[in-house]
Amino acid sequence: MRLGFSPVLPTIASVLLAVLWALSVFAGWGFEAFCSGDGSAACVRRLTAFSSVSWLFAAGGAFLTVAAWVLPVSRNDERTFTRFLVMGVVSWVVAEGVLFLGGLLAK
Repeated sequence: MRLGFSPVLPTIASVLLAVLWALSVFAGWGFEAFCSGDGSAACVRRLTAFSSVSWLFAAGGAFLTVAAWVLPVSRNDERTFTRFLVMGVVSWVVAEGVLFLGGLLAK
């Protein structure tokens, strides 16, 4: 299974999604985007719960992306390398999706 393009592209996508997720969770972008209008403590509490759930997918995405580049089993097998990279990007997309949908529901 070949990507058909450089493996650096999904790696950059993972890094950019990680930065977006980190800014949304740790820098307050998510709270500003979804809870700034009403400023209620309930909205912040609900969004914090969704952030906690999205953290699981973010950790998986980080692990899979790093594992693709670091683990010898993935470095020596192109199919495993590709699977790790693709699953890493998918995990980051799911983490962002949980955070976004959670923000919409928290309003």
